[in-house]
Amino acid sequence: MATRGGHLELDMDRLHVLGAGAGAGGRGGGGPADSSATGNQNAEAGNLRKDIFLAYKTLGVVFGGLVTSPLYVYPSMNLTSPTEEDYLGIYSIMFWTLTLIGVVKYVCIALNADDHGEGGTFAMYSLLCRHADIGILPSKKVYSEEQALLHNHSVLARRPSKLGKFFERSIRARRVLLFMAIMGMCMLIGDGILTPAISVLSAIDGLRGPFPSVSKSVVKAVSAAILIGLFFLQKYGTSKVSFMFSPIMAAWTFTIPIIGVYSIIHNYHGIFKAISPHYIVRFFLRNKKQGWQMLGGTVLCITGAEAMFADLGHFNKKSIQIAFLSSIYPSLILTYAGQTAYLINNVNDFSDGFYKFVPRPVYWPMFVIATLASIVASQSLVSATFSVIKQSVVLDYFPRVKVVHTSEHKEGEVYSPETNYILMILCVGVTLGFGDGKEIGNAFGVVVIMVMLITTILLTLVMDIKWRTPPFLVVLYFIPFFIMEGSYVSAVFTKIPEGGWLPFAVSLILALIMFVWYYGRQRKFEYEMANKVTVERLSELLASPEVQRVPGLCFFYSNIQDGLTPVVGHYIKNMSSLHTVTVFVTLRHLLVAKVARRDRIQIKRLGPKGVYGCIIQYGYADNLGLEGGGDDLAAQVTSCLRQHIETVTDLRSAVSTEAELAQVEMARSAGEVHVRGKMRLYVGKDAGWFDRVMLGSYEFLHGICRSGLPALGTPLQRRVEIGMFYNID
Repeated sequence: MATRGGHLELDMDRLHVLGAGAGAGGRGGGGPADSSATGNQNAEAGNLRKDIFLAYKTLGVVFGGLVTSPLYVYPSMNLTSPTEEDYLGIYSIMFWTLTLIGVVKYVCIALNADDHGEGGTFAMYSLLCRHADIGILPSKKVYSEEQALLHNHSVLARRPSKLGKFFERSIRARRVLLFMAIMGMCMLIGDGILTPAISVLSAIDGLRGPFPSVSKSVVKAVSAAILIGLFFLQKYGTSKVSFMFSPIMAAWTFTIPIIGVYSIIHNYHGIFKAISPHYIVRFFLRNKKQGWQMLGGTVLCITGAEAMFADLGHFNKKSIQIAFLSSIYPSLILTYAGQTAYLINNVNDFSDGFYKFVPRPVYWPMFVIATLASIVASQSLVSATFSVIKQSVVLDYFPRVKVVHTSEHKEGEVYSPETNYILMILCVGVTLGFGDGKEIGNAFGVVVIMVMLITTILLTLVMDIKWRTPPFLVVLYFIPFFIMEGSYVSAVFTKIPEGGWLPFAVSLILALIMFVWYYGRQRKFEYEMANKVTVERLSELLASPEVQRVPGLCFFYSNIQDGLTPVVGHYIKNMSSLHTVTVFVTLRHLLVAKVARRDRIQIKRLGPKGVYGCIIQYGYADNLGLEGGGDDLAAQVTSCLRQHIETVTDLRSAVSTEAELAQVEMARSAGEVHVRGKMRLYVGKDAGWFDRVMLGSYEFLHGICRSGLPALGTPLQRRVEIGMFYNID
């Protein structure tokens, strides 16, 4: 709910800024036209410089996995006695895969399907949920007044498409859609486990060329040590890591195509004739089933392309487009052309298809650059994993983990300590546990193409439901990409017994965790909404003669904006008391860096004497913890409460403003307390086995995950937690 609220409120902020800008323009209409044009040109030039600098930084984060794919593509193929025609066909497949999926699908289309700057499968799912009633989690369907206003203007004023109506009517279709989004996210996390392992292993394996005595165990141990160091760097944030890594990646990106051109000149001048698609047709006609199976290796040429979309929150669309089209795409086309040209003259060297095509005089410099580049390559999917975990946590589809915003200027730059160390353990385990890089390549191919196929399906829905693209253009996009990626999927599925099972196992575990969390949150939310305490019900409870108003100021935290949590009624009934001044506080997270101090706290009277509602809005760079001080936050709320009492007269109350202010001061001097409700699900013996398993698992996850409220830094002696059990029969 916070996420949808945050998204929608951010839209309203943007509308407000646009309106203000238009007004300013009207007032400034009498100024010289040339000065306005000059100002616009300077702004555009400044934005271009910023985009170019960001494009340079993307080399160190976004494109590492994609541009280092030449290290392992040919070694991952199951080639047997390949011929010149085979290599030409393979290069033609790689060229058109990079062009269609990399340029057309991601750069030209997918990057436009962001959700307030965030990319990835879950961002697209969130985008679809906001433009059609296809969400499942009930909490995502509740809007505040401001959200409803914007929702009416942006969505309901337009009739949904036929496809949108189908999803709105069919609960099964909505569940399938949610399952796809979850699997896309889980597969991307699997990608984040496998990319570091295969990249670093492939680079360090270059030691075995000049030193055959170096064993596989040594290669794996060195790779594991490098990966551990990489994961320990994550806490410094994407900006610092990318600034440090980008020179390395730039050196790699602009060096390997030079070697590719050198190889073309010395080995096979006519390599670019393979651009003709007829070489693909001849390749499959000649190799039949074996050619189809080799697609499981060629798909690795586009590995890491999904990071362009998933890492969008760390940079911006234009910077990623500039970097890919000006450097990454040409670099890969020339590098694969050079590798293929070398292999045409040395047909049996495919098992070490990278290092053997490197000229001997530059072998060691390229080994050093390749090793460093493989470390950087690991960063792209690690950053993407942090992004998708943050999206799913905020959407309430994943157990709460700590998410640290490492930049005050970019909301998407995040780091999750728990996620980071779990990734490190799994990645090092894969590196040490898989004896052969080919097995990792098989596993890698599965996650790469599955994520891309899911993206294609979700992007088709975005084109129809959100963009309202003409149907024939939607079909023109969907059919070719579905056939191409479906062919890749059918090929990589044959690799499941040979290592491809790993990402499926990881994805299945993650998907199960997400489904358990979703189911538990759904049941809990349904109970809270059915039993929420209204203002009228609160007045009835306080009017009871058994209920006493005890001296003091109470901050009672609630996660319901429309009404009060059932814990309030539970508290009043069992304690038979409520403080003389009670402020029900709801924390609302907005997708902006900082909320202006004047807009942070909103106060209103709820009806009963001494009872107020408070909404605290905060951005991702605002600090509500110990550094800001819990006492300081309480003081701010109390100050805003006084201002509200002084400026807004309650005509229904017989209490004067002075008396109301005096009551607040007396309550504060008597002491303040911070109360948090904690509702737990109790699964009774009469509950079905499904509820016992699912809700029992949810309670376990809920018990070990972080609190839904940020740590406010209040002293322990002022904190009170009120537990409440909801009995499931």
